[in-house]
Amino acid sequence: MKIKNYLAITTAATSFAIIVAVTAAIFFLMQTSYQDGIKQKGMELAKVIALDPIVIGALEDRSTNSQPELQQYIEHLREQTNASYIVITDKAAIRLSHPDNQKIGHHFVGEDIYTALNNGVEYSTISKGSMGKAIRNFAPIIYQGKVIGVVCIGYLLEKTSTVFMQQFGTIGLLIGGVFILCVTMMIILLFKLKRTFLDFEPEFVVRKFREHELVFDSIQDAILAVDSEMNITTINDNAIKLLSNGQLGKYDCIRQPLSQFSTQLSHFVLHNLDSFQQQDFTIGTIDIRANLYPIRSSKKLTGHALVLLTQFKQNELQKELLYMKNYAHILRSKTHEYSNKLNVISGMLQMDKSAEAIEFIQQETDCYQSVIRDIVTSLSDSVVAGLILAKFNKALDMNVRFNIDKDSCLESYAKAASEKLVTIVGNLLDNALLAAWQNREQSEPELNVYLSDRGSQIVIEVEDSGVGVSPELADSILDFGVTSKMNDEQNGVGLYLVKQWVDYFKGSVEWDRSDHNTTIFSIYLDKNSVESYE
Repeated sequence: MKIKNYLAITTAATSFAIIVAVTAAIFFLMQTSYQDGIKQKGMELAKVIALDPIVIGALEDRSTNSQPELQQYIEHLREQTNASYIVITDKAAIRLSHPDNQKIGHHFVGEDIYTALNNGVEYSTISKGSMGKAIRNFAPIIYQGKVIGVVCIGYLLEKTSTVFMQQFGTIGLLIGGVFILCVTMMIILLFKLKRTFLDFEPEFVVRKFREHELVFDSIQDAILAVDSEMNITTINDNAIKLLSNGQLGKYDCIRQPLSQFSTQLSHFVLHNLDSFQQQDFTIGTIDIRANLYPIRSSKKLTGHALVLLTQFKQNELQKELLYMKNYAHILRSKTHEYSNKLNVISGMLQMDKSAEAIEFIQQETDCYQSVIRDIVTSLSDSVVAGLILAKFNKALDMNVRFNIDKDSCLESYAKAASEKLVTIVGNLLDNALLAAWQNREQSEPELNVYLSDRGSQIVIEVEDSGVGVSPELADSILDFGVTSKMNDEQNGVGLYLVKQWVDYFKGSVEWDRSDHNTTIFSIYLDKNSVESYE
């Protein structure tokens, strides 16, 4: 079923059901109110007639001559009101007046009169009499403290229903008008949906949206869009990789201000609102060319689209190629090193020197097993423990001594929180490893790690033997694109991401130079914020 047909049927059915329910409720309330009004009106008239001296005198006289006078008097009163009948009875429930003269002198029809005769009370009932079903109001006629008769004023239901339906006709026209208005609004809504969605079904629109999103993310250029408030509304994977080094997800960027990721790009957009512009920037160590396209609706400027084109220079490509060659050379060296060790073990076993072979293997594994044991016993969070082990292997490859404080302690956290702890710890360790390795000629490269969550805070301390943070960068080292590293491979994103998540977890970042010429980075996170992160 097409969406417009579905909406038409559901809207019409819902409107009809609501109108029927409201109409029934109005009908019931009006009928109840109308009948209550008739009862009140009839009871007041019955009480007045019960106190009338002419009626009381006729009941006391009971002569033949008084009955025609009473009948004429009562019928005159009935004609002045809307009552269907006014009946006067004596103590024995014998009629003394009635609209039909032939029924005078006969017994009153209905058992509901005896409550008034016997108990002398006023009340209303709905019951059937000689003229049909009616609303009947009874009032006792009391003389000298005794009940001498009863006044019964009746309103036939057939007559009251006719009057009520005449009044209800106006309301019916109003309800019909409301239903027609609902149908009209439904038709307008359907035409609006047809124009908005170009007569496409929602499933087709969703499928096309997903297809466009896949195409958008597959584009090699970095593309993003911001609204009039400078908040990111759309961004593809390459733009996320460029602005956050791939550490953030798409929904970490959406609805965030552009200035949070690049102040330069934010200023570029603000200074060029109305036309296409092009300008070159440097983000970290990457040169880009930014193309700015204004996005307009029929009436006003609604946002901007940014296309960021990476500009690789020839020397940068050469550096990238040299880096890959050096990495391949390191892999070959490691392969050769481990091949030699395997040959040594093989030779020892062939010469039946098993003890020496076992001792040689033990020497190679003691250090590694010690670190694994420290990690397993102190870190319950498997994700963070796996990261520490990976960085330990990287330190071995770089010939950097990697130490874990034996007093470390870290409990297990939810997967999402563990991933953010990995971002913080991983970036600190990468920076520390590189700093220690770059300063290897001045001091032996070394790195120390301490993790603890025993109190109300999670404490992360990373100490390295590098040269530390220069005074020129001390105030901006946590900003995006700022780096103190001595090569072009670093882009100044690591500490920026650390600062972002530290702020999110209500923590703080500190760094200092120790007496042993080492740099210590200390992170303090609110434990409750980390535990509640999902």
